Amino acid sequence: MRTLVDIGEGEIEALDRLAKEENVSRGSIIRAAVQDYLGRNVRREQPAAFGLWGEDGSDGLALQEKIRREW
Repeated sequence: MRTLVDIGEGEIEALDRLAKEENVSRGSIIRAAVQDYLGRNVRREQPAAFGLWGEDGSDGLALQEKIRREW
């Protein structure tokens, strides 16, 4: 997908130098930078689990009562 982004002239020149050094396109450098940024900043989805019972469908209250009976 294409998108339009305003980037300063200095940054464009730096990107072009880097792209030339690495023998890749400017777009390739920008895509790699975006992937790196997202990899460091996007929060991972948390699994839908609470307490000890998690995804197995156990009843949390029943588990709590069972554990308390062991006391």
